[in-house]
Amino acid sequence: MSEENAKKEQLTQAFYAQTEEAVFTELDTSVNGLSDAEAKSRLSQYGANELEEGKKKSMLQKFLEQFKDLMILVLLVAAAISAMVPNAEGHREWVDAVIILAVVIINAVMGVVQEAKAEQAIEALREMSTPNANVLRNGHSVTISSDELVPGDIVLLEAGDVVPADMRLFEASSLKIEEAALTGESVPVEKEVTVLEAGDIGIGDRINMAYSNSNVTYGRGKGIVVNTGMNTEVGKIAGMLASADETETPLKRNLNQLGKFLTIAILAIAVIMFFVGTVLNGRDWVEMLLTSISLAVAAIPEGLPAIVTIILALGTQVMAKRNSMIRKLPAVETLGATDIIASDKTGTLTLNQMTVEKLYFDNHQYAASDDIPVDNMALKIMNYANDTRIGQEGNLMGDPTETALIQFGRDKGFDVQKEVPNEPRVADLPFDSDRKLMSTVHQLADGRFLVAVKGAPDVLLNRTNEALLEGKVVPMTKDEKDNILANNTDMAKQALRVLGMAYKYIDAVPETLESEDLENNLIFAGLVGMIDPERAEAAGAVKVAKEAGIRPIMITGDHRDTAEAIAGRLGIIKPGDDDAVLTGAELNQMSDADLAKNITKYSVYARVSPEHKVRIVKAWQQEGKVVAMTGDGVNDAPSLKQADIGVGMGITGTEVSKGASDMVLADDNFATIVVAVEEGRKVFSNIQKAIQYLMAANLGEVLTLFIATLLAWDTLLPIHLLWINLVTDTFPAIALGMEPAEKDLMAHKPRGKNSNFFSGGVMSSIIYQGILEAAAVLFVYWSALKWPAHTAMNVQDLSASGLYDLQHADALTMAFATLGLMQLFHAFNVKSVHQSLFKVGAFRNKAFNWAILLSFVLMMGIIVIPGLNDIFKVTHLDWYQWGIVVGTSFAIIPVVEIVKAIQRAMGKE
Repeated sequence: MSEENAKKEQLTQAFYAQTEEAVFTELDTSVNGLSDAEAKSRLSQYGANELEEGKKKSMLQKFLEQFKDLMILVLLVAAAISAMVPNAEGHREWVDAVIILAVVIINAVMGVVQEAKAEQAIEALREMSTPNANVLRNGHSVTISSDELVPGDIVLLEAGDVVPADMRLFEASSLKIEEAALTGESVPVEKEVTVLEAGDIGIGDRINMAYSNSNVTYGRGKGIVVNTGMNTEVGKIAGMLASADETETPLKRNLNQLGKFLTIAILAIAVIMFFVGTVLNGRDWVEMLLTSISLAVAAIPEGLPAIVTIILALGTQVMAKRNSMIRKLPAVETLGATDIIASDKTGTLTLNQMTVEKLYFDNHQYAASDDIPVDNMALKIMNYANDTRIGQEGNLMGDPTETALIQFGRDKGFDVQKEVPNEPRVADLPFDSDRKLMSTVHQLADGRFLVAVKGAPDVLLNRTNEALLEGKVVPMTKDEKDNILANNTDMAKQALRVLGMAYKYIDAVPETLESEDLENNLIFAGLVGMIDPERAEAAGAVKVAKEAGIRPIMITGDHRDTAEAIAGRLGIIKPGDDDAVLTGAELNQMSDADLAKNITKYSVYARVSPEHKVRIVKAWQQEGKVVAMTGDGVNDAPSLKQADIGVGMGITGTEVSKGASDMVLADDNFATIVVAVEEGRKVFSNIQKAIQYLMAANLGEVLTLFIATLLAWDTLLPIHLLWINLVTDTFPAIALGMEPAEKDLMAHKPRGKNSNFFSGGVMSSIIYQGILEAAAVLFVYWSALKWPAHTAMNVQDLSASGLYDLQHADALTMAFATLGLMQLFHAFNVKSVHQSLFKVGAFRNKAFNWAILLSFVLMMGIIVIPGLNDIFKVTHLDWYQWGIVVGTSFAIIPVVEIVKAIQRAMGKE
């Protein structure tokens, strides 16, 4: 191996399966740590303990990528030809070229603005590293920057520390480490220094290891650094993020399909029209080339990318007000297509906060909400045998299980801060995993001492010989013990973490505290059951999602029983439906093909790793489903990026998960996702309306030009089409994006990956409405030449050619005005594909009303304002001509209403 590769290589053996001595030998270190010289040498060899920064695109790269779209390339070619090729009169169409370029550049700039929200995931991972670490160097404890850590360093850990690198523990005194960000398990892991001899053990079960960026919640420990930088578990996640491909969103897929379809159709029609004009009609090839360009301009909805972006941006504003912060615009529309919501359990469906749910005493099981006497002995023991630290502002710090007990005491009126000073702690036996108990000794006012004991119920019961029943101490009988064990089992089946409480009184504190003496002959006081509870609103959100045809699934690093219980309580699965649960160990035995084949059987995935989450998301995607993945931990980041839409948590979420997400929930409320789905569906529906409006208009323009060419007519100029597409089309299309949602929007099933913008009757509507528009424009042009306002009788001083030029200019103006006004009237039709305009409300959308008015003013302005009409080559019309234009334009509303009525009668709603 080359020296360069040796520097990059890190030690990746299964250190959890080796003895402490073997690890010390392999890493060439000792309990006294490394020398400064050796540490410096290894830093040079292995590199800094930091994460590599992902590659960034330059602003120029982002800008140039905006021009990869096929429709944009056609427009650029059209602009170039307009500017370079002179028309029949010898003039170059500079105005046309400038307008086309302006549209393209505006679209590109808007795209870059959105692209500027670059991925922050890798940088966020880097920032998460703890700035300092306590290590042994030259046998002395020193504090160094965590990026200076190297394999072989000895790190000292204590409560409150963030683990600075992956390490093999060789000392652990009541050490507990919270690894939720990596494993998804909310309960801190009790660490031991025992050798784990099993083969492939998941991260959550490696009790002799401590992993970078996990949090020490209790106790103390020492560990040997075994991996740093990109070779830590967090580093591997960073590598997965950096190498993950961007998922193509349904919106992007639909726009690409639309672009390809339009481009092929446009080029085919343009070639046919060029051939017909030059070969069959004998027209000048330059003139026909420019006419073909006019066709391309007419057919390409150049404003569509900008309009879609604006509609999405408007959707993000609405969603922001409803606590959904969109990072990437296409995510708005993707939400509307969601089939699967794959949710992390801890902190997303649950509170990530251990909470007392049940209390057992006096042979009865009580709910946490029941009235519990403040002098209850079980309540007192759980608060006394407790190492929770209380801050100046009353905030609780320490092991989540113990803080939950203190909070429960507070809720029931037991203030431990007031009670303990009256009966102060004078001694204690800390918890350890061997005896599974902890005890504290408190001095009483009468001179005696209270021994408060808390621990595993089965262990505790073996040390009791009496029980407290209704205020009286009675002998512990077999029936009483069986009853206690039955209640313990019942709570455990509900995925509750159960602890037992017991006590006794002693006359003096032994000089040497031994468990055999202090924690025997106890009086049983009660049991307490705790759980990381589901969010109050989550069950309702799951129900609404199911009613909308969306399947919620749970993916968690937590234990199978806990995951199954929470999923059952939320309605994700039927309570006790064990067959719907798949564990990480079972998943390891399945190939990707088997997983994809059986993926629909499971709704809960428990005890899974980050790699498992990505596999699960991919399997659902192979099933053809649009997957939304929610999560808040570092462990969720790869799957958030793999999913069609990643949903991060704004409050409890790490910066890594937020950076990898398309959307962030400001309130961490699972129900907000369902609200966002509704908004996403509305956005898609409104984009469909805008596309129907634009495509019907563009089809009308294409048919007008094509048929006119076949008839050797000269109807519309490129500048006319550009003005209509930019002004008359754009504002109403944007306003259609602000239409309110239809009432039954969430009653439909998700449209899925295979849907497109033309589904639901949109394509047929575009076709017949485009034909109507073309027919109307051609009719007005023909009638203007057939029955001109200017005749030889009223314009006697003009030559025949001059008279025709005037009549043709009027016909051209009337055709232009008819096309523009008809599109404005038609905008009212597309408020609904099948419903009557009078039912959906013609003027409900104020933004739409203003958009129509603005477009009308801009349209009319270039016809009636002197100077502008010269630029746009139009003439002033008289009242007779305006009557024909307005009457013909308005006719599209009653005609479409009749067609809709026929469709409804035929049941095509």
